[in-house]
Amino acid sequence: MAAAADVAVHADANVLATAAAARLITRLVDLQAAGNVPKIVLTGGGVGVAMLQQVRATVARDAVDWSNVEFYWGDERFLPPGDPERNDTQARAALLDHIRVDPAKVFPMGADTGTGPSGAEAAAQEYAELLASKARPEDHGPTPSFDVLMLGMGGEGHTASVFPHSPAVYETERTVVAVHGCPKPPPTRVSMTLPTIRRAAEVWIITAGEEKSAAVAMALGGAGEVAIPVGGAQGRRRTRWLLDRAAASKLPRDLVPAIG
Repeated sequence: MAAAADVAVHADANVLATAAAARLITRLVDLQAAGNVPKIVLTGGGVGVAMLQQVRATVARDAVDWSNVEFYWGDERFLPPGDPERNDTQARAALLDHIRVDPAKVFPMGADTGTGPSGAEAAAQEYAELLASKARPEDHGPTPSFDVLMLGMGGEGHTASVFPHSPAVYETERTVVAVHGCPKPPPTRVSMTLPTIRRAAEVWIITAGEEKSAAVAMALGGAGEVAIPVGGAQGRRRTRWLLDRAAASKLPRDLVPAIG
């Protein structure tokens, strides 16, 4: 059963990115101190990339043994390798190329190598097989139980590349799917499904901006995931919403903690 959501609100997007970076470093240090190899899922988007840049910028990053962290992605734009719009390209530029990661523990989703939209189906299947190969018996399922799975969200409530009323939002069996005809470019993507997201111990939804405020309020108010997919993004142990003041502006007062 998913845990109830907790909400943290920060003054603006820059403070949010800095605070999220500090939270991530602390969580990784704690996991490694307990003898674990952290499995984290990265997100793209403005705040997601800014958070990785803040991790890179702080001296506290050296408290983490980055060579002993596994990196995954929740979704990817199906574009050629190295395309600047790909989430993994942006994550590498922001952080991964600047820390001592183990390349064997970095797991990007497949890129378009000339196959076009049809190749996204194979990329989704390959990533599903990768996740299955990384699942341990104690995970009790077809994917790892990720320690921290980070997500952004769109103004209409999509998360990863699961859009409202799309085929992906109805998926209950596959762990990773190809997504076609996305309402924002690029039209073809690869994405974890909501059941996969819900296998994570902790889900962090990191978002900023007044244009997100209505969807934030609807999701936290219990809107169904078909209409507001981010509402179905819940962790087994913790669901954490990390917001700026603008994104939280339509929340009822009792849901908004003191602004950090």
